[in-house]
Amino acid sequence: MTALDFSNKRILVTGGAGFLGRQVIDQLVKGGADANKIAVTRSRDCDLRIMENCKRAADQQDIIIHLAAHVGGIGLNREKPAELFYDNLMMGAQLIHAAYEAGVEKFVCVGTICAYPNLTPVPFKEDDLWNGYPEVTNAPYGIAKKALLVQLQSYRQQYGFNGVYLLPVNLYGPEDNFDPRSSHVIPALIRKVHEAQERGDKALPVWGDGSPSREFLYSTDAARGIVMAAQFYNESDPVNLGTNSEVKIRDLVETICELMGFEGEIVWETDKPNGQPRRCLDTQRAKERFGFVAEVEFKEGLKNTIDWYREHAV
Repeated sequence: MTALDFSNKRILVTGGAGFLGRQVIDQLVKGGADANKIAVTRSRDCDLRIMENCKRAADQQDIIIHLAAHVGGIGLNREKPAELFYDNLMMGAQLIHAAYEAGVEKFVCVGTICAYPNLTPVPFKEDDLWNGYPEVTNAPYGIAKKALLVQLQSYRQQYGFNGVYLLPVNLYGPEDNFDPRSSHVIPALIRKVHEAQERGDKALPVWGDGSPSREFLYSTDAARGIVMAAQFYNESDPVNLGTNSEVKIRDLVETICELMGFEGEIVWETDKPNGQPRRCLDTQRAKERFGFVAEVEFKEGLKNTIDWYREHAV
């Protein structure tokens, strides 16, 4: 495989100030990029739902890595499905078009496994992406992000625009979003357990019945996979980024409680939604096409995330 030489490239990372973005920038620099030529957009000063901002952001860039997203857990998806659909569709569609018009050399779009059909055979293979409707609680978000795959494939076919599309599994790690109103399952549980300990609670209420499974990818592994795709991958097929390892929510909760020393009772709120029954990715394509394999062991990653939360966010 011939690597794209980052050394003289102007690179834009949307959402680059975020949890994953900082890791991606670190991996870009390790891959030879000039830190002074990496630009970052932040939602507060560059609203990518506005086309003029997308044009300004894309101007003079060689590579764009699009991480920016309006995203959250089941609660946010139930509360704000219209915002999640509109914001993610408009940000991505306009930025891709602006990048094409600006002559950007490479566009890396980070999608979501929420795009997969609800009843996808496990492990999820990229070829199953269109075989059904996504899990209903996050379908608006998932479909908005999946539309960007169609756009990139269309622009490649008609214009020869080099856009690639990645499907990372649930991410976690230090610096994650721990806001209970919008966080994903791991940071939400870490904060929930910590606050229960602070109050001296004897019970921990958790949504659902613990039966669903999820797969989790540590943020540094995800960033490394994204940068490897930017360097080595130049095809239209979507690519999963994951560990190919399934974790039941029940086991996840018990492991977090064990690592944090919480000894109270776990109370499953079975009247609350479980979300998609199973999520686990087939990761063979990433390994074959650009050599990506996850490295961080799950329990080690959880411990790092817990340690960071206790040190920084409390």
